[in-house]
Amino acid sequence: MATTNPAGPVPCGCGAHAEGRKAVAVDPAIKERNLKRLRRIEGQVRGLAGMVADERYCAAIRTQIASVHEALRSVGRELMRNHLRHCAASAIKAGDARAEAMYDELLDLIYTHSR
Repeated sequence: MATTNPAGPVPCGCGAHAEGRKAVAVDPAIKERNLKRLRRIEGQVRGLAGMVADERYCAAIRTQIASVHEALRSVGRELMRNHLRHCAASAIKAGDARAEAMYDELLDLIYTHSR
């Protein structure tokens, strides 16, 4: 997964990806669970739009926004778990440049997405 940081682009650490890349070793049950969560989140966001349109109480809207954030974080954790279990483990076991690229990628993911 190529990401960017102030020092420049960080190449995919696992070395298995090119343009149009795909996830490695995604468990079908986990994929379905994530898709179900994302569909639920989509419904929550539509509900938020309705709450704003109906001029609902601001605190109630903020509570629902927090719920959407947590649901998205849950999907993100599941994706990170898969990335660590498969892509990162493979690259780190390989050693040399692949491992170094993966360390850079993981640090970039952590610092970019931990805000």
